[in-house]
Amino acid sequence: IRTLFTVCAALLSFSLLQGQAVEITPTYGYQFGAKYNYGSNYLKIGDSGMFGIAVGYEVRSDYMIEVSYINMSTDLRIRDRIASPTESRLSDMNVDWFMLGGTRYFGNDQVKPFFGGQLGVSIFSPKNVDTEIAPRGLDSVTSFSFGFKGGVVVMLSEKVGINLQGNLLFPVQWGGLYVGAGTGGISTGINAGSTIVMGGFSGGLVFRLGT
Repeated sequence: IRTLFTVCAALLSFSLLQGQAVEITPTYGYQFGAKYNYGSNYLKIGDSGMFGIAVGYEVRSDYMIEVSYINMSTDLRIRDRIASPTESRLSDMNVDWFMLGGTRYFGNDQVKPFFGGQLGVSIFSPKNVDTEIAPRGLDSVTSFSFGFKGGVVVMLSEKVGINLQGNLLFPVQWGGLYVGAGTGGISTGINAGSTIVMGGFSGGLVFRLGT
């Protein structure tokens, strides 16, 4: 997070020196979870509220480069025929997204639909793990991620507006659960898996600085 703030501060300083516009957009919304199937079993990240912030630098009219951060705090649930035959809470789960992307705006100066793409990393951090299911705990997982967003900005004045948007986030190789039963008992952990999709929607204020 400290690195993100450093990049945002650098973008802001550079834009003001160059006379270019910067938009700062704090948001709050709802992020849908995801389900990862392995055989007849599954892991499930629950839906939850989310908050985020994006800082965009206007490289030319209607085009912005953006640095963004999104956080959701949810839970991780499991159904596994060996470890948990019925769906149970496995752990709390904190998910952080650090993304860099570009956004194309349309429309006029007051109502501006937009579409954008992003690349970055997502960090899945389990905590308060149910040690009866996973006696060795679960490690955090960092994965390459990409995403898309679309929505509209309605400017209330030259400097302040409202942002409404939806997003699709794709953590690649996020992971699945492996369960092994042996003489030492059940061992559980997060292992490499396939891409999952997490969507959501949010709203926030837009603060435009510079020209």
